[in-house]
Amino acid sequence: MKNGVAILGATGSIGKSALDVIARHPDRFSVVALTAHFNVEALLALCVRFRPQYAVIADPARERALRDGIAAAGLSTQALGGGDALSTAASAPGADTVIAAIVGAAGLVPTLAAARAGRRILLANKEAIVCAGSLLVEAVRNGNAQLLPLDSEHSAIHQCLAGAAEHRGGVRRLILTASGGPFRERADLSAVTPDQACAHPNWVMGRKISVDSATLMNKGLEVIEASWLFGFAPATIDVVVHPQSVVHSMVEFVDGSVLAQLGTPDMRTPLAYALGFPQRLASGSDTLDFLSMGALTFEAPDRARFPCLRFAYDALRAGPSACVWLNAANEVAVEAFLAGRLPFLGIPRVIEGVLAQAPLQAPRSIDDVLQGDAAARRKAGALIDRSA
Repeated sequence: MKNGVAILGATGSIGKSALDVIARHPDRFSVVALTAHFNVEALLALCVRFRPQYAVIADPARERALRDGIAAAGLSTQALGGGDALSTAASAPGADTVIAAIVGAAGLVPTLAAARAGRRILLANKEAIVCAGSLLVEAVRNGNAQLLPLDSEHSAIHQCLAGAAEHRGGVRRLILTASGGPFRERADLSAVTPDQACAHPNWVMGRKISVDSATLMNKGLEVIEASWLFGFAPATIDVVVHPQSVVHSMVEFVDGSVLAQLGTPDMRTPLAYALGFPQRLASGSDTLDFLSMGALTFEAPDRARFPCLRFAYDALRAGPSACVWLNAANEVAVEAFLAGRLPFLGIPRVIEGVLAQAPLQAPRSIDDVLQGDAAARRKAGALIDRSA
C-alpha cells in the first residue's frame, strides 16, 4: 500500500527536492496534497504531474486562478485557498506523511494540525518548533503522531542517535556544523547586498533561509530546534564551522566516542532518510568521493561578527516567549533587508532591540504564540522605521 504524502510548501526548494525523491519511488508514495504561497503557475504544473487530491494556495486572492487552471487542465484535484486551507491539507484523509516546508511562522498552525491528526511529520519548518516547541511536542504526543527532522544537521543527529542504542544518559554533547555562510572570511559587512547574502557557497536555498545562513541566525534557530527535538539543554549543544558541508553534525558520547553523519550537501539525502525511516531509500544525490574531496576543516564561529547565533542561545535560555520574539524579529528584519529597507548589519540590531523587550511568561496556547509573534513584529517594524 502506498504512503500518501502532503507537501506544505511544494514549490520551494524543499518541496521540489521532496517531489524528486518521491518520483523515484512511485511504488511507495502517492501525492495527496500540495500547497504554495502565491505561485499558482508552479503549483498547477505540479498538479498536472502528480495529480494530488488537494491543491492549496495560501493567498486567497489567487484561489480563483487556481480553480480555473485545474479545471482547464481537466484535473479532479480540489482547489482551496487561504490560510485555513493549509491545515485542511495537513490533515487531509490519506495523507500519512506531511512534509512541513512552509517558510516562517506561517507554517506553525498547519504543522500543529498535522500533529493533532496523528500524521508522520517531516519537519523542515524550524520556525514552528522554535516558536511553539512545547505545544508542538505535546500535540505530537497527544495525537500519537511522529516527528522527524529534515534539516541536514538534525537529520544527522537523529541518524547518530538512532545508531547508538541506549543513548540517553550517555551523550555528552550535540555538535551542529555550520558552513559559515558566504561571509565567513569577509571582514567588512557594512555594504552587503541581498544578492551577495543569498549566494550560499554550498547549498541551494530560498532567499530567507540564505540570509539566515549569512547571519548565522539559521544555525541559532537550529540550536533551539535541536533542544526541543532531542531534549538537550543549551549548554550541551555546540556549533562548529565546517566550510565543506560534508560532516552534517556529530554526537559526542561520555566515553569519548563521536559519531558523525557525512554526505554531499543535497537535501534529498535527509528527505529520503525521513521518508523511508527506518528503511533506507535511494535519494538521487551524489555519493562522496573520499579520494578527491580534500581536507575537512573545523573552526569556532565568530560570535562577535555574527551575533545572531548568540541571540539564539540567549533566547533559548530566557524561555519560550523570547524564542517567539527572536523568530518574529528576524523574519521582519530579513524581509526589510531583502526589500532594501535595512542594511545587513541592521538585522542583528533589530533582533537585539526586540529581544530586549520580550516578556518572560511562556505562551500557554497557540493564540498566545500568535499574539506574541504579532507584538514582536510590530516592535521590529517600529525599529526599522526609526532607523530609516
